[in-house]
Amino acid sequence: MAVLDQINNENDIKKIKPEDYPKLAKEIRSFLIDKISAKGGHLASNLGVVELTMALHLVLNLPKDKLIFDVGHQCYTHKILTGRKDGFDHLRTYGGLSGFPKRSESPCDSFDTGHSSTSISAALGMAQAMVLKNDPSKVVCVIGDASLTGGLALEALNNVASLKRNLVIILNDNNMSISENVGGMNTYLSNLRAGERYNDLKSNVLHTLEKVPSGETLIRNIKKAKSSLKSMMVGGMYFENLGITYLGPVDGHDIEAMVKLTKEALKLDHPCLIHVITKKGKGFIPSESHPESYHSIGAFNPENGCPIPKTGITFTKVVSASMLKLGRDHENVVAITAAMKDGTGLSAFAKEFPNRFFDVGIAEQHAVTFAAGLACQGFHPYVAIYSSFLQRAYDEILHDVCIQDLPVTFLIDRAGLVPGDGQTHQGIYDISYLSSIPNLYIFAPKNKYELYDVINYSYHFQHPLAIRYPKAIASDHLKEFRSPIELGKSELLYKERDIAILCTGSMVSLGERVRRQLKAEGYHVSLLNARFIKPLDEELLNKLSRTHSLIVTIEDNVLNGSYGMAVATYYSFHMGLGDDRVKVLPITIPNTYVEQGTMDELFKITGLNEEEILTKIKAVFE
Repeated sequence: MAVLDQINNENDIKKIKPEDYPKLAKEIRSFLIDKISAKGGHLASNLGVVELTMALHLVLNLPKDKLIFDVGHQCYTHKILTGRKDGFDHLRTYGGLSGFPKRSESPCDSFDTGHSSTSISAALGMAQAMVLKNDPSKVVCVIGDASLTGGLALEALNNVASLKRNLVIILNDNNMSISENVGGMNTYLSNLRAGERYNDLKSNVLHTLEKVPSGETLIRNIKKAKSSLKSMMVGGMYFENLGITYLGPVDGHDIEAMVKLTKEALKLDHPCLIHVITKKGKGFIPSESHPESYHSIGAFNPENGCPIPKTGITFTKVVSASMLKLGRDHENVVAITAAMKDGTGLSAFAKEFPNRFFDVGIAEQHAVTFAAGLACQGFHPYVAIYSSFLQRAYDEILHDVCIQDLPVTFLIDRAGLVPGDGQTHQGIYDISYLSSIPNLYIFAPKNKYELYDVINYSYHFQHPLAIRYPKAIASDHLKEFRSPIELGKSELLYKERDIAILCTGSMVSLGERVRRQLKAEGYHVSLLNARFIKPLDEELLNKLSRTHSLIVTIEDNVLNGSYGMAVATYYSFHMGLGDDRVKVLPITIPNTYVEQGTMDELFKITGLNEEEILTKIKAVFE
């Protein structure tokens, strides 16, 4: 009988014999490779924390004790050990098991995560709540060395010393984020990895000394000597100076050592950090060799790790080629990303222009203000960040880039609906959170040619510009329409009367299909590619109002703050046209959070499918 078969509920791991732990770890890895290879998911990060997670489950009593995973893409073993292994056949599918911790999914998931650097803040809040409730439950959070570069994590570390009870921070140090780690924190942790392991003073020794004459003086002298010794041994006292006891480093794949050290850490009456060394992708040679390629991967061959090939060029690859050309043509072009060199398509640029490429780590706020500083000195920065992560830098976009009207171009990848990752990764809010900022212009290309053209256009544009594009194949659909890009001007594809459909970005293809169906049913329909979401093409909107009674907008953004709402507002307030003159029908994503699923499923549940759009248009027009 497989050891894994004995795990059906939380805390079942405590029934497993210690001699069977290595076998259980091996079975969990085989299970993960088998399930993730079928449909995709986060592989390398999960393979790296199998023993670490097992050790925490052996020590903690879930769900009474609280375990928080930073980002959460490494929570698969946790889900297996809490009775959810049968759900892995539907991992990251609509209505199925989430790829991240979800409180609604299990009481053992104590905090919903999805973005990095949040765990220490959340854990500190929970631990403080335990103080207020006089609850002795344990609180542990697991944060990677990459997430520790995030400003929020550093802010939380600064505040942790104020806690007057135990809190254990597990620093999962695999020397990797999604791409290879960079920065001063990585250098500091490298020094800690190289240092010899040391042990803290035993609490019972301190208690004994407190009872003897002059004991307090002895304790002070011993602590002073201990601190000096630590400084020599680990090359720094960063965590200790913040009031957090540092323990480790410890091998994160040694379950016995992890259990022993974690138990000791949980006995302390103040916060501590356990420095755990793990190997990302452990147990699967392809992911061990190339962990960045197996961070989040689609279906692959479990025998050799080779991904199942997909046809077509993605928008991200178009960006990669376009940035390479820009870099060759203009020496003042620089590229910036936040630990997503591969994901944003900047690897080729980084290889050819290493002095003009900057990976700032998981620090989106810093990335934006850093770009502003470069722009002030005559460079043209291109900041490539996913839509759902760029929202973390809202203040910096507004305050540091746009108030100064600096020529910073934002390459917003994964804009719109994103399959698999669910609520925390949907890029359906960027039009809303960016369109209210003065001096910022927003562009959405309809296909690969238009993306290439607007990136070339952006170099000569001396104002902040956001270019948004989806995680999708960049089709050449409607390639016959390729008029020059003009600021604030839409592209008229088909001119008729009665109904005008205005689409943003990749939604133009959907709009073209809707128009084709309406035409087949006898309607007269114009089709426009909005191009610039901001500013609106007011001249064109004025012209449309003379020959069209229904204006339909289609976009992959929530309703509030959408392009469609901007168009409706323009007609209502600026032109003074009531419902009798021009009706505006915004087709958007509802004001909600969207779960994971395939793109077809997501389009259907959000109403961005042909059938529902046709029904709405005909109902309003009639």
